[in-house]
Amino acid sequence: MSDPVGAGTRLREIRDDDVEQVVALWRDCDLTRPWNDPHRDIADARRNPTSTVLVALDATSAVVGSVLAGYEGHRGWLYYVAVRPELQGTGLGRRLVTAAEEWLRDAGASRVRLMVRTTNTAVQGFYATLGYADVECTVLGRTLDVSR
Repeated sequence: MSDPVGAGTRLREIRDDDVEQVVALWRDCDLTRPWNDPHRDIADARRNPTSTVLVALDATSAVVGSVLAGYEGHRGWLYYVAVRPELQGTGLGRRLVTAAEEWLRDAGASRVRLMVRTTNTAVQGFYATLGYADVECTVLGRTLDVSR
């Protein structure tokens, strides 16, 4: 893969020793919320064969980007697309999204969706340049009791 942010930047699936750096990245990028445990989100994605977390590593093997991709049998979904703030605008986000789309295509997905908080207006232009558009769908949610 080409390297838009400097020699040595590479993408791969997350490993155990990346988890804390990924959680810190998500927090730095304001992607976490109190009701979502990022450690659990990572563990759930890694446990499920139809999802993955891809990370971007710099030349020192520090995590500088991530994307969580999942396929539920009908469409693929992207979550936690994150790039270190100082590297935003370098092409790394595009590279992560493209890699996640390839992973989803290989898993069988023909459509990809992502959710952007309505308050996160700054990122909507980025996704538009990648061909993402509002599909005029309201997302409803419910929390299930998984302790049973």
